[in-house]
Amino acid sequence: MKLTALWVAFISITSGAFAQRPANNEHMKEALIIIDIQQDYFPGGRHTLVGAEEAAEKAKQVLAHFRKAGRPVVHVQHISTNEGATFFLPGTDGIAIHAAVMPENGEKIITKHFPNSFRETDLLEHLKANGIDRLTFAGMMTHVCIDATVKAAKDFGFECTVVSDACATLDVEVQGKKVPAAWVQQSLLGALEFFYANIKTATEVVTQ
Repeated sequence: MKLTALWVAFISITSGAFAQRPANNEHMKEALIIIDIQQDYFPGGRHTLVGAEEAAEKAKQVLAHFRKAGRPVVHVQHISTNEGATFFLPGTDGIAIHAAVMPENGEKIITKHFPNSFRETDLLEHLKANGIDRLTFAGMMTHVCIDATVKAAKDFGFECTVVSDACATLDVEVQGKKVPAAWVQQSLLGALEFFYANIKTATEVVTQ
């Protein structure tokens, strides 16, 4: 009887302790990172992607959700500095951020020159200074800048989510074979989901 009473007391105490323990992500601060949704990726631009307009509209929905919730937003803008670059050229309209995700006053803008948004920028310092440890990503191109930045973010210890339909890419050619953009998109998202990120749709993000 004594052992039974002690066991019941132990279960009661420990159950209460676990019930009061917050979920792992309860106190995590989340930011939205919008990467390279710029004019050159849209029809009429120098490097048009497949589904760019549709992806931008989804990114716009996610952006509105984060703004309404008062969560931080970071806009990443690529400007090419490499010789031989054909898009995002300095001084051209193509580097402009698309109207669908235009930054508002007070939102951080990062200018980068490499696929990895952390490379030679103050992105990491900005996130750390603001206590951010969860990142949601939208943007372009899925198989280059999204891929490089998400992997870097994971290695820096951030919990990452990629909004699948708020990203876009294009057809690529590998060893003489054309790979459709949809295949490129699915392959890269599948690879990221294996270890680096949670993959969600815009609807899942705004209704969570």
